[in-house]
Amino acid sequence: MTTTAKPVNPMREIRIAKLTLNIGAGKDEDHLKKGLKLLQKLTGVAPVKTVTQKRIPGWGLRPGLVVGCKITLRNGAEEMLKRLLVAKENVLSRRCFDAQGNFSFGIPEYIDIKGMDYDPELKILGLEAAVTLKRPGFRVSSRKLRPAKVGKTHAITPEEAIEFVKKKFGVEVK
Repeated sequence: MTTTAKPVNPMREIRIAKLTLNIGAGKDEDHLKKGLKLLQKLTGVAPVKTVTQKRIPGWGLRPGLVVGCKITLRNGAEEMLKRLLVAKENVLSRRCFDAQGNFSFGIPEYIDIKGMDYDPELKILGLEAAVTLKRPGFRVSSRKLRPAKVGKTHAITPEEAIEFVKKKFGVEVK
């Protein structure tokens, strides 16, 4: 007696849409220059400066003030994510996952990343990584003609994202 396995729906497959690396510098120009150099050295892609949009007098922020830098990786995101997860010792907290199934984590020191050596000019510097997950069919929400919402049954839940990370990268989620 043979049992037939239920076929896997290819539209339910979870993929990495993008990996965003971010370094917040505040108003410190020297920290920003170090962050730009670190992101360039880490990925080989030119980083983009992030600029404030709002005025917050309590923090001394005004529109147009450069407060950090970031890089968005789409191609090669999986390989970079593997290196970053090894720096976190393949352990993530359950709190790293949001309601849409995306996750983010911080790396306190760049020297923990495989292949990165200490640079006396950079000193000790950390960064944040944010991973956006998607399924085939998510394009309907961002297309130009007749955009539509992604249905609730097609959205990625935090549990599905945790299972994806465990299976794909061997990460332990606590």
